[in-house]
Amino acid sequence: MYTLRTIIKWGWSPILLTALAVVGHIYEWPIEILAPVLGAVLVIGLVVAVIVAKEKRLELAAQRLRQLTGYFTRRFTSNSSLSIFVIIDSLFNVENRELWEWARACDMSQRVFNTWCDSFVSRVESDIGARSSSLYIRTYLNELWLVNSHYYEFVEQFYEIAGRKKISPEITDQYNKFVVEYNAFVQSFQDSIAELKKTAKTEIEPPSVKLAKELPEAKSTEATQEEIKPTPPKQQKGYIL
Repeated sequence: MYTLRTIIKWGWSPILLTALAVVGHIYEWPIEILAPVLGAVLVIGLVVAVIVAKEKRLELAAQRLRQLTGYFTRRFTSNSSLSIFVIIDSLFNVENRELWEWARACDMSQRVFNTWCDSFVSRVESDIGARSSSLYIRTYLNELWLVNSHYYEFVEQFYEIAGRKKISPEITDQYNKFVVEYNAFVQSFQDSIAELKKTAKTEIEPPSVKLAKELPEAKSTEATQEEIKPTPPKQQKGYIL
C-alpha cells in the first residue's frame, strides 16, 4: 500500500500523460486539442514535483533542527559533565575568591538557562513533529541560535578568565574535552543554517555560530617543580703540578 501511494504521489503526471496519449491515439483526437492538454498536465506535474521536493527538504531540515536542539540540551546543559556551567562550578575548588564570586553568579544564570532550554526542546518536539511549516522552522532556528549565542558568552568568559587565572590541569582538560564536542556541534549547526538558507530563506549566517577556543594544556605541579629545580653547580677540577 505504501509503495502504491508513493507511485501515485510521484508518478501521477507521467502516468496521466501516457494514458491521455494512448486514449488520444485510439480515438484519434486532434493534435490541436491533445497537445495543449498534455502540455498543461506536464506543467502542473512539474510544479507539484517542485513543491513536494521543497516540502521534503523542509521536513528533513526540521528533523535535523530537532536533533540538534535535543543534542545541545542533552550534552551541554543541565548536569551534563560537558556543560560549561558544570565546568564553571569546578572553580569553587580553586583558592580564589574572585573566581568564587563569578562562579556563584553563573550558578544563578544556569537555573534560568536550563529552564529555558527545557521549555524550548519541549516546544520543538511537539510543534516541529506535527508541522513542517517553514515559519515554525525559522522561528525555532532563530531561538536555537539565540540560546547558543547566550551559551557561548559563558564559554568565552570562562576562556578569558582561565587565561588570566591559574586553574588546575584537571579543569583545563575537562574544558578542552568540552571544546572538542561543542565545536563538532557548531559545525553541524553551521551546515544546517547553510542548508536552511536555501529552503526556508533564513537571515542567520553560518559564521555567526562561533567555535570555542581551547586552553593551552596546563602543566602539573610535579612537572613545574621539576622545571624550576636548581641544577647542582659543576665541580671544579684542580690540576696536579
